[in-house]
Amino acid sequence: MAREGSSRAPKKKYCKLCFEKVTFVDYKDDRKLQRFVTDRGKIVPRRVSGSCARHQAQIMRAVKRARVLALLPYTNDQAR
Repeated sequence: MAREGSSRAPKKKYCKLCFEKVTFVDYKDDRKLQRFVTDRGKIVPRRVSGSCARHQAQIMRAVKRARVLALLPYTNDQAR
C-alpha cells in the first residue's frame, strides 16, 4: 500500500511478447490473444498490458481479424 508522501515508482511493465521472442502475433492463436482482451471483449491498451508499440499494433490487427472470423467475440452478450 503506497503512502501519500511515498516517492516509490510503480513497477516497470515489460512487453511479454518481446520477452517470449514472438516475431508475429497470429490471429489464429486465440489463447494468446485472450490475454490482451477483457472479459467484455475490449482490447487492453498498451499502458495496461505493458506491450511495446510494434506488438500492440500486431495484437490490434490480430484481434480484429479473429473477430471477423468469429474466433473471438465482439462483445459479451451476458453483460447486462
